[in-house]
Amino acid sequence: MSDALSYRPKTGEIPTTPGVYRFRDATGRILYVGKAKNLRARLSNYFAPLHSLHERTRRMVTTATGVEWTVVGTEVEALQLEWMWINEFDPPFNVQFKDDKSYPYLAVTLADEAPRALVTRTEGIKGARYFGPYPKVWAVHETIELMLKAFPIRTCNNANYKRAMQSGKPCFAGQIGRCFGPCSGLVSIEDHRTIVNEFVSFMGSHDKKLINELTQQMKDAALAQKYEIAAKRRDQVRALNAVLEKSAVVLRDNVDIDLFAVEQDELAAAVQLFIVRGGRIRGVRGWMVDKELDVTRSELIDSMMQTAYNHDALPPREIVLPELPDDAEALETWLADLAGRKVRLVAAQRGEKAALLVTAGNNAKQALMLYKTRRSSDFVARSKALEDIQDALEMPAAPLRMECYDVSHLSGTNIVASMVVFEDGLPRKDEYRRFNIPESTDDTDSIYQILTRRLAYLKPETLAADAVVVDATTTDIIQVEQKRAKFKYQPNLLIVDGGQPQVAAAKRALAESGVTGIQLCGIAKRLEEIWLPDSDYPVILPRNSDALFLIQRIRDEAHRFAITHQRIRRKKDISSILGEIAGLGPARVKVLLQHFGSVARLKVASAAEIADVRGIGRVLAESIHAHLRS
Repeated sequence: MSDALSYRPKTGEIPTTPGVYRFRDATGRILYVGKAKNLRARLSNYFAPLHSLHERTRRMVTTATGVEWTVVGTEVEALQLEWMWINEFDPPFNVQFKDDKSYPYLAVTLADEAPRALVTRTEGIKGARYFGPYPKVWAVHETIELMLKAFPIRTCNNANYKRAMQSGKPCFAGQIGRCFGPCSGLVSIEDHRTIVNEFVSFMGSHDKKLINELTQQMKDAALAQKYEIAAKRRDQVRALNAVLEKSAVVLRDNVDIDLFAVEQDELAAAVQLFIVRGGRIRGVRGWMVDKELDVTRSELIDSMMQTAYNHDALPPREIVLPELPDDAEALETWLADLAGRKVRLVAAQRGEKAALLVTAGNNAKQALMLYKTRRSSDFVARSKALEDIQDALEMPAAPLRMECYDVSHLSGTNIVASMVVFEDGLPRKDEYRRFNIPESTDDTDSIYQILTRRLAYLKPETLAADAVVVDATTTDIIQVEQKRAKFKYQPNLLIVDGGQPQVAAAKRALAESGVTGIQLCGIAKRLEEIWLPDSDYPVILPRNSDALFLIQRIRDEAHRFAITHQRIRRKKDISSILGEIAGLGPARVKVLLQHFGSVARLKVASAAEIADVRGIGRVLAESIHAHLRS
């Protein structure tokens, strides 16, 4: 038996975030559902040498034909989603989990005279309302601790409660103010039941109405100078918000929605559909869209609806989208005709649905990244892309070595440029280069400068104008010569980020260098057009072609590399300048940059404007103003 599983994903494709994974067989049936705090670390255990796996695990992974995952925000969310899917799909290899009653719940004994909150692993308490399951016992206790700050209901056991009621002396929790149960004498049984109902209602619905009411009470108490009451309301609001943050994948029990998230670039889009029924995620569906045209998000949403729904898959009453399309009313009418009832489209902006939309969006980002990574690593696709680029640009041979250049600056300051190298369609990060540009009139001048400097290395009779000066030691000379040798590799294709002006500047640098045998082009981001020197019309590559995908990836990598260098340089530049001023430490530097938003705005600010910044006095402001202009 071979140790290699054909469906094993590459390690770099698996995220390191919390999530839930599913193994499927050839028919699509889910064989196993599991959760992980770190998906990459957990899944790697299943793809160890088969002889080292437990017999049951080995049988599961060899029966499966694929694995997929859904990322979530926390380990608690992963447990909740795992539990829901195990109950939903009944996977055969999850028997031990289903039979194991070790997962704790938070229960409220509504059938009791004075209901109490408790941690339990038993699901058969008569009249009790359950919340969970939770991954660990401490997670339940943490939730109870938070909730008791807002709803101080009874937590003592029945024996202590009866003893306290008979003796008239409060139980220990009542004595220290953590419980307002009837034994404390502070509330009646009826009032306590009201608090319990509020507790259950909040845990079941996660409605923020109560938080808003408590927030207003806090503000009113503060205005009335009743600071103890204000502090108590503040703690209650914090506690309830903390509980809400733990339940991003669980909605109210009566929520039935389909929730869509989209992540896209110029050539492709990833769609994630979360199917929520009874407040629980019952299923996840995802698909990729190759964009033939430069479609808007509104048009993409229309396409999503048509793909997701038909007479076999009817829409629910409510569909949550990242934004409403332009033809939302017409789309609602079409969906209503399809479903035979009213269907509402909603754009989630805040609340529990917006939180779940963030989770779905993270999965869409992961799916798009995975799609692009797998497409780039496909040898056949890369070979086809290089051949198509050769034909489109009328090159004598395929561009086995390509270099792409991009310029980055901030309002004309801290100008930098990047050079990235792709060989055989794959990045050669050890040959990436960064350029600092002291002065430049515009982007075209910057392109001309960096290409002049780079092409100088391709002339064997001269050294680069900005060659590095080293000590006269054998080791240093060998290292620099090795670096220059890499820089002297001649590319087949030079790509610049931009249109006709940038290509013209690059052509001038190429002509002045005297280097021949290099093709030149530019890619304009707006319409993804390829511009050649002395051409009045661009080369238009098919939007779903591997050739355009490869050129776009090179351009995006050059942009990322330039932006990263520019930000690091800008941060070091302003930090070093401001760090020279006495009394201005890192914390105040951060506050200054946050207040003005950019270095350029700080430099033109007056001393009075700088003095308005929190923590910056008049004297220090005058020192900063003078130093920046010295």
